[in-house]
Amino acid sequence: MMEITTLAYLERDGKYLMLHRTKKQGDLNHDKYIGVGGHVEHGESPEDCIKREILEETGLRAQKLTLRGILTFVMDEVDEYTFLFTCSDFSGTMHPCDEGELEWIPKEEIKKLPLWAGDHVFLRLLEEREDVFSCKLTYEQDVLVGVQVDGVDDRHYL
Repeated sequence: MMEITTLAYLERDGKYLMLHRTKKQGDLNHDKYIGVGGHVEHGESPEDCIKREILEETGLRAQKLTLRGILTFVMDEVDEYTFLFTCSDFSGTMHPCDEGELEWIPKEEIKKLPLWAGDHVFLRLLEEREDVFSCKLTYEQDVLVGVQVDGVDDRHYL
């Protein structure tokens, strides 16, 4: 099965807006911290999707998005292709999210949070690189077993 999704990290004052996923039953991301985002719907571009998801999940309106990466998640029977964005230009008033708690976390503190192992990889790439990158993360039963960056195996992330 193949899925197309979006993921965004809103930035403000050296912090990312993180969603601590605690509220949905049967959530693959339960108790993890992630950015905001979701599935691309029929007729949407990745930019349409992430703007809609940011508004739905946070109440904020993204003005300018920056595409930072294309993520490929290989997990059991699912391949998920994710367009990764950052956004520091947004407006509105944040509201509670029905999927968990929204928290502004200093970037240097994020690595201490419960994250997927692969999230550490692309969050590091967000900090180290300014160009658009490709990152393939292969999981077997929730364990990260393979990393490719720009099509090259990169075992030092494991």
